[in-house]
Amino acid sequence: MQEENIFKMSEMADTEIKDVPTLNILLCYLLYKIGRPVCTEHLYDIAISTGVVNYFCYQDSLDYLLKNQLIGEEKDAEGTDCYALLPKGEACAKELKKYAPKSYRDKLVLAALRYFARLKLEQEIKIEYIPLEKGCYAHIRCLDIQNDLMDLKLYAPDMKQAKLIGERIMLNPSGFYGKVIELALSNEEVSYDLSDN
Repeated sequence: MQEENIFKMSEMADTEIKDVPTLNILLCYLLYKIGRPVCTEHLYDIAISTGVVNYFCYQDSLDYLLKNQLIGEEKDAEGTDCYALLPKGEACAKELKKYAPKSYRDKLVLAALRYFARLKLEQEIKIEYIPLEKGCYAHIRCLDIQNDLMDLKLYAPDMKQAKLIGERIMLNPSGFYGKVIELALSNEEVSYDLSDN
């Protein structure tokens, strides 16, 4: 009896969705909230990275959604395969969302927002690590459409510390850039005391 209760409690603690119909609703809802086609690789990363979605259920759900024309496959401007929400899928997202727990809906949508924000940052900030005989450079470039806004090399005593610098910059790249500009603009010549005292 006690063993049975422990098993039930462990099942309740498992937050991974293993129910394909619920996942069907969640994926339609996610595509609906994003509001545009999503690359197949990106949708996979978003869904699986949350820890909410079981890989095998994800595959079964995609098969179901494609077969029943809730989502469709298309190519974006670069020729990358994407999933797009079809009218049946939009109706599913709107009408059946209450059958998928709000906590799961929110977790997937937040994961998507973070994922796309990270992708955007990675396009705007490029960090390269250049090993030296003694130490390493973290080469940081802040990119704009036509020009580099900033091209900077920071020395670190080893690769581990160079990567730590890169990781810290990527936490808030625009804040880093802003602080560098603020420091440059507020920098003043050191005043010297030229009195005879």
